[in-house]
Amino acid sequence: MVIPFFSSSYKQHSWWRLVTASLLFLLTLISSNTIAQNPKVYVIDVREEISPGMARKLSRGMDEAQKLKSDLVILNINTYGGLLEAADSMRTRILNAPFPVIAFIDNNAASAGALISIACNRIYMSGGANMGAATVVDETGEPLPDKYQSYMRSIMRSTAEKRGRDPKIAEAMVDPRTYIPGVNDSDKVLTFTTTEAIANGYCEGQAGNINDVLKAEGLENAKLSYFKPTLVDRIISFFINPAVSGVLLLIILGGIYFELQTPGIGFPLLASAVAALLYFVPLYLEGLAENWEILLALVGFVLIVVELFVWPGFGIAGISGIALVVVSFAFSMVGNKGFDFDLVSGRQLTIAFLTVIMSMIASVVIAFLTGRSILTSNRFKKMVLSDTLDTQSGYVASVSGIDSFVGADGVAATLLRPGGKVLIGGKMFDAMADSGYIEMDSKILVVAVRGNTLIVSKN
Repeated sequence: MVIPFFSSSYKQHSWWRLVTASLLFLLTLISSNTIAQNPKVYVIDVREEISPGMARKLSRGMDEAQKLKSDLVILNINTYGGLLEAADSMRTRILNAPFPVIAFIDNNAASAGALISIACNRIYMSGGANMGAATVVDETGEPLPDKYQSYMRSIMRSTAEKRGRDPKIAEAMVDPRTYIPGVNDSDKVLTFTTTEAIANGYCEGQAGNINDVLKAEGLENAKLSYFKPTLVDRIISFFINPAVSGVLLLIILGGIYFELQTPGIGFPLLASAVAALLYFVPLYLEGLAENWEILLALVGFVLIVVELFVWPGFGIAGISGIALVVVSFAFSMVGNKGFDFDLVSGRQLTIAFLTVIMSMIASVVIAFLTGRSILTSNRFKKMVLSDTLDTQSGYVASVSGIDSFVGADGVAATLLRPGGKVLIGGKMFDAMADSGYIEMDSKILVVAVRGNTLIVSKN
């Protein structure tokens, strides 16, 4: 009696297990079908020059897409190219993405833009779009030496191979010598139109916009999310503009000059420090300025201060400091990788150095022409400590009898630019030139007293 009862119970349990398993299967099927019908698609615009800033934005966009558990990323591309190092960084990030990445070329994907597009899993192009012309050139459009071209040919081939595309076609986009019958049989670098790209397996189809791309992928009901640059991104883009960088250089150098004319930590030095931060921080975040370049600038400024206050005169410290500052500012403007400048053209370095040198010359000229009027203006006096602590106001000098030296002759014991030391009657006193600077060993005349400092002029 036990066995039949056990058999009946076993059959009953098996029936419920079958029903439960069927329900779970249906729920799973419904759930997966819902996901398939409503995938998450993340769109990143690549519609500017390929630079370290653009590479940083792509990386941030990829991270955000991953956090949102996106099923697909679309790059909305329209660019004439940019820096090879930045493009290589973007290519690597695309190839290693945990989700498919689709390129939608809306008009242009030239040079570095072509490399980024080829790195994507699939490519769609708008009508009249172009892709190719990936020869590495300088700012004038002239091709760089073959070592640059060789590297570009290599990464174009390897990227095409990774995505199952003809690597020889990718190489032809860099090297006009690459001969492909019926595809590239001229002496020009290869550039595909939309139709040509489709015919040669470098484009999955033509699309007018992102919605057309989604339709072609069977994702009409996709939930779209877009990468949006933050306020910080926009601020950084503003400050790395070459024109703005030039103005910041003027403020840095001009602030140091005016601070030397009005000893004491005041507004000029603060303006210079803020300008230095606004100059270096955006370049650092963009991947242009590196730690050692910023350190060079700091060492340079220290050497200049040492030259002015510790070892007066124009010697090794001052020259070395100025040289380090110029080199630091110039190197921070180009896309070198550490001490590797292989991907930086000579023209880029020349432009960077000229920008810094011209800014320094301009700051000197402006300071020479306007320095005295600015320092003596009422508005400037309100921003710096310039009041004379005289005895009529109730102040007493800590050095007894210092007022009696007004009209006395002496010798400049150090360079006064404008502060320094003077020797009067065999005694050393703090002094400041009433205007400009006074060379060491020059004869001086005390014209006034300000606190414990003698105000002197060249006698």
